[in-house]
Amino acid sequence: MDNPLVPADSELLLKCYQCVAQRIGAGAFLFIILGLFAGCGLENRLIFHPTTAILRTPHDVGLDYRDLYFTTPDNVRLNGWFIPHPQASATMIWFHGNAGNIGDRVNNIKLLHDKAAIGIFIFDYRGYGRSPGTPSETSTYLDGDAAINFVRTQLKVESENLVIFGRSLGAAVAAEMASRHDSRAVILESPFTSIREMAKVVLPGLPIGPLLSAKFDVLDKVGKITAPLLVLHGDQDEIIPLEQGKQVFAAARQPKQFYPITGAGHNDTFIAGGNGYYERLKSFIETPR
Repeated sequence: MDNPLVPADSELLLKCYQCVAQRIGAGAFLFIILGLFAGCGLENRLIFHPTTAILRTPHDVGLDYRDLYFTTPDNVRLNGWFIPHPQASATMIWFHGNAGNIGDRVNNIKLLHDKAAIGIFIFDYRGYGRSPGTPSETSTYLDGDAAINFVRTQLKVESENLVIFGRSLGAAVAAEMASRHDSRAVILESPFTSIREMAKVVLPGLPIGPLLSAKFDVLDKVGKITAPLLVLHGDQDEIIPLEQGKQVFAAARQPKQFYPITGAGHNDTFIAGGNGYYERLKSFIETPR
């Protein structure tokens, strides 16, 4: 579901880039690539993979929910869902990854809602689902600020009852939000260290990192978080190396916890993790430390 900085066929793309670079020279090639990134929106197309059609809602899995809209400071109207839980001790604001939209998270919402006994507010960044616009690093932060302000003012969730959760690219957005806003706890699942480091992983033979304007520098952000932090990462993650999750954890302040999800890849953590995964989330949310 989430694939940070992964083009459709990165291996074929890399071979094409290498062939062109050999023919015209590395310097000229980098100049051309820089022009593509700056003028053709290639960077955003590498990072963000939104879909607009919402194919499922929480009603499809038996959950009551509210379909809500809120507006960002730059006047973009975003869509989200609030799924209450009668026994919830906290409300989670969920920052999803770079692909699809909130409709693709319905099964995960159901399991998390039922097994962790928590209220959930999940929304789509601009460009995703029913939220219009074009995403960028800056806009995800604008959207995140607006979402947190909406949860506090309209859903009446106090800071001590707010849990900030982000997965994959959403972990970078969540880390930025947690550095700006007080909360009960912060949960980062499958985080990368930065987009530039992910570029080295995905396209190791192509030096595009310095050309990227987006940073999503989680290592820098996580050191500013003062709330209790839980970092989770699948030990078989095929997209974001487990080592990057460990580096994020190492850069964070205390109190913090690290939980490797045994047997989990990048997009199946909520399934492969089994009951142990949800028990860890539930216990951390109830008693963050």
